[in-house]
Amino acid sequence: ELDDLILIRSDGHPTYNFAVVIDDLDMNITHVIRGDDHINNTPRQINIFRALNALEPVFAHLPMILGEDGKRLSKRHGAVSVLQFRELGVLPHALLNYLVRLGWSHGDQELFSVAEMISYFDLAHVSRGVSSFNYEKLYWINQHYQKSDDPVQVAAALRWHFEQAGVDLSSGPDLSEVVALQAERCKTLVEMCTLSTYFYTEEVEYNDDAIKKHLRPVILEPLTALHQKLSALPAWEKEQLQECINDVCVQFDLNMGKIAQPLRVAVTGNGMSPSIDATLMLIGKRRSLMRLQNALELIKNRAAANS
Repeated sequence: ELDDLILIRSDGHPTYNFAVVIDDLDMNITHVIRGDDHINNTPRQINIFRALNALEPVFAHLPMILGEDGKRLSKRHGAVSVLQFRELGVLPHALLNYLVRLGWSHGDQELFSVAEMISYFDLAHVSRGVSSFNYEKLYWINQHYQKSDDPVQVAAALRWHFEQAGVDLSSGPDLSEVVALQAERCKTLVEMCTLSTYFYTEEVEYNDDAIKKHLRPVILEPLTALHQKLSALPAWEKEQLQECINDVCVQFDLNMGKIAQPLRVAVTGNGMSPSIDATLMLIGKRRSLMRLQNALELIKNRAAANS
């Protein structure tokens, strides 16, 4: 049962329900799709349309999006605007794909192109239950597109994050090569940026735990031999780099991890990176050798300080 409906306030201004009906008529709106928190306004607006002898649009109400705690989505749940999701490192179409699946489904399909969203979307398949915003699901979708999209397109979005971090991209590999190498390892563009800055800096900052674990005196001789072999390479290619590392492993009777991890720390500053041969190739010969030499000096200095 509807109460008396006020259309014009005492100061002459229209009320919300009257104003939106006039706006919808003026713009020839055919469908009004909004959150179910507006459901009480709908019958009032339908009555206004009919009182004006106007054809009312189709009304649909989508379930509200809640936080994972079951409460209404708000700032305390994290990002609440589209631009904030950019800052979190989410690709635009990944966010769109995730949002279209909140409260709507097309069978078991999770991933949609924009053309598929337009083709498949049907109000009849909108859920009546509330939706919960799940960041892990969003990041899963985002990583899918980071891996499957053209690396050049992903690189265009990634560039902004490097610029925000103040990283100069002019002296390093093409950003699309970094995307191709890191997409499998990173859920967001922010993570990809953070884990890839060493490709563009002259030197690296060493992680203390990585130094203690991997840059120890016992590895000094193998790393020195590796530095010599790498310095002599005429071509800085993955196959040749891997061959040099394998040769040193055989020479010193070490498994791959015993030499690859110290080398990884030497050239990246920490113990995590893509395959070491691909990492070395993108860093480049000059920087790789310089960083390896710096690591050798660090090992010597630490050994001397502890003796």
